[in-house]
Amino acid sequence: MTEFLVAILLGIVEGVTEFLPVSSTGHLILASELMGYDAAQWAVFNIAIQPGAILAIVVLYWRTFLAVFKGLLKWEPASVAFVRNLLIAFFPAVVLGLAFGDQIDALLENAVVVAWALIVGGVAILVVERFARTENVLGISGVSTGQSIKIGLVQCLAMIPGVSRSGATIMGAMALGVDRRTAADFSFFLALPTLTGATVLQLYKHRDAITADGLELIAVGFVVSFIVALAVVKAFLAIVTRHGFAPFAWYRIVAGAAALLWLGMR
Repeated sequence: MTEFLVAILLGIVEGVTEFLPVSSTGHLILASELMGYDAAQWAVFNIAIQPGAILAIVVLYWRTFLAVFKGLLKWEPASVAFVRNLLIAFFPAVVLGLAFGDQIDALLENAVVVAWALIVGGVAILVVERFARTENVLGISGVSTGQSIKIGLVQCLAMIPGVSRSGATIMGAMALGVDRRTAADFSFFLALPTLTGATVLQLYKHRDAITADGLELIAVGFVVSFIVALAVVKAFLAIVTRHGFAPFAWYRIVAGAAALLWLGMR
């Protein structure tokens, strides 16, 4: 399999899984292993193509971004609260990412960690879905400062590959009483500073190892992940509205168990 084809396939995996509570990074690591490539070799690529999926959120929610921007110009309370909550939730990831960057990079090479994290995360989703008591908080601007800080702390669990950034933030928000739709929106918008920051940091740290061919592969993965994510986000919201998050939880458990079995038999 050529590297160009691998880049396309990994771009598809990224686009499908970035905003689902199934762990995009974990799936990219397992996909690299399944295709016979060293996951460490593709670690930077996997992170660098994430902005493609982020761009899909910008396109899908452009009206919201425009409204918030106009509101900030007028210093409207709702727009200020919207940005404040996202920045507060983003801050813990900045601190821990800078403090434990090397340890996090090492985990990106461990497919067994991914498999176990998928299983544990699936069980956690089922527990939260069963016991969480949520109420309508009237959008992201209605989330309290305390809730935003705690959501940001929970998001840091996603530094363990396989945990799922979207899953951690959505379930964390619901456990704190935020309604399902607002929790999903909060996770989508929080992805912008979080994943952009992670990408910039990784590209800077590994700038000497990135070649012209590597940039071409990243560009391919970026475009593919963007196109796929556009379709997946809408489908995801439709599934969650009708069935909740349980289907994703069971998928995680089955996928994690299958990965452990496969890794053990290699």
